[in-house]
Amino acid sequence: MTSEGANGTGGVVYLVGCGPGDRGLVTERAVELVASADAILYDRLVPRSLLALAPPQCELVYVGKLPGRPTLPQEEINAELVARGRAGQRVVRLKGGDPFVFGRGGEEAEALAAAGVPFEVVPGVTAGIAAPAYAGIPVTHRAEASAVAFVTAHEDPRKGESALDWRALARFPGTLVFYMGVSRLAAVSERLRAEGRSPDEPCAVVADGTRATQRTVTGTLATIAERVVAAGLQPPAVLVVGAVCALRDRLAWAERRPLHGAVVVVTRARPQQSALARRLRALGAEVVEAPAIRIRPLPTPPELATIERFGLVCLTSPNGARLLVDGLLAQGRDARALARTQIAAIGPGTAAALAERGLRADIVAERFVAEGLVEALSDVEVADRDVLIARAAEARDTLVEALAARGARVTVAPLYETVHEPLPDYARDDLERATYITFTASSTVRSFLAGGGTVPQGARVVSIGPITTAALREAGIAVDVEASRHDIDGLVEALVADARARRAVA
Repeated sequence: MTSEGANGTGGVVYLVGCGPGDRGLVTERAVELVASADAILYDRLVPRSLLALAPPQCELVYVGKLPGRPTLPQEEINAELVARGRAGQRVVRLKGGDPFVFGRGGEEAEALAAAGVPFEVVPGVTAGIAAPAYAGIPVTHRAEASAVAFVTAHEDPRKGESALDWRALARFPGTLVFYMGVSRLAAVSERLRAEGRSPDEPCAVVADGTRATQRTVTGTLATIAERVVAAGLQPPAVLVVGAVCALRDRLAWAERRPLHGAVVVVTRARPQQSALARRLRALGAEVVEAPAIRIRPLPTPPELATIERFGLVCLTSPNGARLLVDGLLAQGRDARALARTQIAAIGPGTAAALAERGLRADIVAERFVAEGLVEALSDVEVADRDVLIARAAEARDTLVEALAARGARVTVAPLYETVHEPLPDYARDDLERATYITFTASSTVRSFLAGGGTVPQGARVVSIGPITTAALREAGIAVDVEASRHDIDGLVEALVADARARRAVA
């Protein structure tokens, strides 16, 4: 039943799988639905960065469960979905893994169908495949296992007896993957051995699969329960039984990435977060997106209408570079207006933003600070020249004063302003788990604190450069790592170097 509006109200419910935790495993369809939702009911393992894509007016409702402690009974979740669908809302039910693989999505779909509420199912990557893969364990392999069986270790307690055929499972000619098996690990391994499965068969338990906090314990069917207890592994986790587990030593990859185990908070403005977040995730980090500021474009400055008269245009941020070109286009003009103008960019990031809009910077400062651009312009003749500085409404006047002192006629064109962005509740919760928190500008420091953010105990503070470091110290926050190159590349390099150094002495 997928015909939207079939109930006469326009309401529809989407049962969406989000995978087991890695934001990169979320489907495009899931992202599309979140961005247009009226209400989102989400589980514990849903990537918080996905929730950040919801519209401002969207209602976020947590309905997740902790082991043994349901936040909201399943029957009430079903009723909530039905009520909201009948009320005409576009409801997105975000579920970890796949809705129809031990996710109780079938029960929710049955309730919606019985109530006549239109719904759509969006499959997700299930933990039984993804967690072993991230641990370097292929659940099937031509030489080791031509079949795989997925089993839940927790059946419906209302059933009179187990529906599992343990003898058949013990004799299954392939890989067994048990979901929700940590609390019953000893009982599962004992039952399989009692039914004839070899006690020497390789096993692995993967906890927090696909996330930066993923941990894997290996052993045999006879030893795995004891080893997992000794390692202190906690749910969510899957148990893998089979010869394929022996491949982990050669194929493990995710846990060997340089930022594996790191939870990194990114405080950049939301449009700039994505590129940094993708890079950090690719290096193995779990990224908490906690935007401290929002970029608000200002009306196009009148100076852009006569930009040809400026012999030099200075751009002090990627945001300014993009908005300058956008402002020209809004006036029906394009890059030809800058044909006789020198363009100076404050760093490689700003130069790259210009290149995205089809412009090449003539001068690029190596350091991503105003002083760096002052140095880069030291050999450029500016006396008696009209110079335009396109920047944020509030910024240091270092560049303005330095060029004016050399005889330039300086005009400042404010293109945007930064606005405080209060931290969402889900970001506050994730902050407490942070191992690193990054700041890319002094404005992010002020706005992060103004929005109620605090640096959690034990988290290491990473600064993009000396200006940001000064703002942090002024706020009473100690800086653990400062990038030697004052751009995003430098910040990532500094963070990775620190993580490797700490791992080496651990």
